[in-house]
Amino acid sequence: MMLHFIRHGDTLQNIADQINLENPVYIKEFHNQKCSGEDYISEDLVVGKKLFLPDSITVQNYNSRNDAPFKNPEKNPRLNFLPENSDLKYKVNIKESSFDNGKKSENSFSYDFSLKWIGSEYNHHTFQFSKTNFSNIKEKLGDLASGCLQSLNPIQLETNWEGEMVTVNILEETLKNFPKIKEKLLDQFPDKYAKIYIDEFEYAVWNQELFQKKMKQDWLLKTFFAPIRKPFKNGKSHFKIFLENKNSEIEIEQKGILNNEVDEVVLSQGLMSDDKENDFTGKYILSAETGLIKSLEIINSYSEYDVSYSTEMKIDQI
Repeated sequence: MMLHFIRHGDTLQNIADQINLENPVYIKEFHNQKCSGEDYISEDLVVGKKLFLPDSITVQNYNSRNDAPFKNPEKNPRLNFLPENSDLKYKVNIKESSFDNGKKSENSFSYDFSLKWIGSEYNHHTFQFSKTNFSNIKEKLGDLASGCLQSLNPIQLETNWEGEMVTVNILEETLKNFPKIKEKLLDQFPDKYAKIYIDEFEYAVWNQELFQKKMKQDWLLKTFFAPIRKPFKNGKSHFKIFLENKNSEIEIEQKGILNNEVDEVVLSQGLMSDDKENDFTGKYILSAETGLIKSLEIINSYSEYDVSYSTEMKIDQI
């Protein structure tokens, strides 16, 4: 048995963390069995009072009961990925903002995307994926970029069994028709600067490695097809993702909760470690039965050269 004097900021949880006790309720139970009446804890901890703590062997005995809240099956959901025969449509809303020397600028736009399951082979799922109905695009370059993307619809996308993106490919029929596609784009966007962009777009189309790289940098694709379905342990799971200003992957920690009443799993995400330059939060709602995404919200903020940037993305099934 150990003796502890309660300090400002002490809670049952942080004291339990210090002694490796999984379920903090046993601190109160153990103390009340050992203390005198004047030190009995009925509700909150009282600063300055004595607190009797269990020794390591007693802690092990408590932990062996496996009744800690984070071990609850509802907080360790098993995430399936069963997309067979699915044909889904989503609405995407994105807000980008920057803050520089007291001046804030914002850009918001939206689009739809569809995801149709085609088949499964060699431990991969194959989908057809399309972005359409872009709106609120104020800049001419945005119109050009969205026009180029839509000209490739649909593209073929492959995932592994857990729903993580593996490859993104342009259909052979699209490649065969690309000369006509390019000609149509040049007619639609006739100025010389648009021609430079379209020429660069053509180079990416015919360079599969470059096309893969650009598509995997797309915020929608890298979050919607992130490896979020990793097994949970002690109420948490982890995966890695590239953030906008990082050259290496950042580890994300997520907590899950299973709600059988509505057949949903809710995932809450944040950075695994402190990062002064980045902030990332995510919330996903998945079907508990199929593991398919119903909605997600992502906020990523970072600072670079004294300028603060933020991207907010919200996706809802329609």
